[in-house]
Amino acid sequence: MTILPLTDEDRALHAPDDHIVTMAGDAIAARCSCWWKSVPQILGERIGVVGHYAARDRAAGAEVLARACGALGDAGCTMAVGPMDGNTWRRYRFITERGEAPPFFLEPDNPDDWPLHWASAGFSTLATYSSAANDDLSVEDVESDAARGRLRDVGVSFRTFDPARAEEELRRIYLLSLAAFDRNFLYTPIPEQEFMAGNRALLPFVRPELVLLAERAGDLVGFMFAVPDVVQARRGEPVDTVILKTMAVDPSCRGLGLGGVLMDDVQRAARALGFRRAIHALMHDSNRSKALSDRYARTIRRYTLFSRALGHA
Repeated sequence: MTILPLTDEDRALHAPDDHIVTMAGDAIAARCSCWWKSVPQILGERIGVVGHYAARDRAAGAEVLARACGALGDAGCTMAVGPMDGNTWRRYRFITERGEAPPFFLEPDNPDDWPLHWASAGFSTLATYSSAANDDLSVEDVESDAARGRLRDVGVSFRTFDPARAEEELRRIYLLSLAAFDRNFLYTPIPEQEFMAGNRALLPFVRPELVLLAERAGDLVGFMFAVPDVVQARRGEPVDTVILKTMAVDPSCRGLGLGGVLMDDVQRAARALGFRRAIHALMHDSNRSKALSDRYARTIRRYTLFSRALGHA
């Protein structure tokens, strides 16, 4: 396996506090980055993050991970967490149960042996995630029917994404995301510039009918962002699947069933457009979105985030 160096763009954008490379002759054997200055929090721990990981074999991985843990320990960290490229807005987690479903659009991938590298270096499971497939978009959520009335009564209305105002729409989505994800596991905010750049790159793939916005008194209080699975076309298949990428609900609207309505309405819109199935992507197994997904979908992939105690005070 050829290990490529970290790109200058990722190094500049992600700003790791350290980057570690081990060599075998003139070739890279393994690499990773470390962050400890601006990182997520876990009660009772000082977290250090390990990301940008790549290794050609387990021995090379063990060496670079040992050096990373040493650097984090020297910086005063008590726990190493990864793989995570600095924060959860970027690439993080490993696929640990691949299943038979092919990769889908925007899904991170990794060689199947990389999780074993981390396990052999003393890392264990910190959190688990999954993706699920709804193979029958004709199934509708009856619980959401009652929620629609509650939402209407408190003044919540729905509309689709307006491409003519894409910058404004994305900025409002960014601001709501900061509020909605504030209590998520390992949350840290992301600069607006990075968020906007990443989502502008998705605009060529956006179908406005698949990005649903919920508003109350002119304020954005919820959204579901879905895109067609364009990877199917690259495999020579018809694009008949949508990826439910991100859902957010403002804290002021929690408990009203808004998340369920957003999921149900986007799947209904996808069916009306001729799509046959939906993938509910990359859900933390304890999040509300996973419970909503379970009303429709079956798990097709599992992912793991790892941690290791460092033993420093």
